[in-house]
Amino acid sequence: MLFICARNRLRSPTAERVFAQSPGVETASAGLNPDADNPLTPELLDWADLIFVMERAHRSKLAARFKSHLRGKRVICLEISDDYAFMAPDLVQLLRARVSRHLPSS
Repeated sequence: MLFICARNRLRSPTAERVFAQSPGVETASAGLNPDADNPLTPELLDWADLIFVMERAHRSKLAARFKSHLRGKRVICLEISDDYAFMAPDLVQLLRARVSRHLPSS
């Protein structure tokens, strides 16, 4: 699973860490902005089987910049605004509520 936000500093790294220990799941995170801590690459998109974006604007940017790498990929918008600190309990709870249903059943 690949988690994407703008700068890869708060929301997507939190999601990566929260779900990293889930059985049968590999996680990564990246940012769409040029100043992202871990900028999104075509290779990351090719690796991902499931892609989560935090906001609709991220989905639009993703489609505009990486359209050819999204064929056959499922992109899910979590609708999580940039209002949380890294690993904030409210953010973790929201991520668990919105991502868990997409995890493989064990």
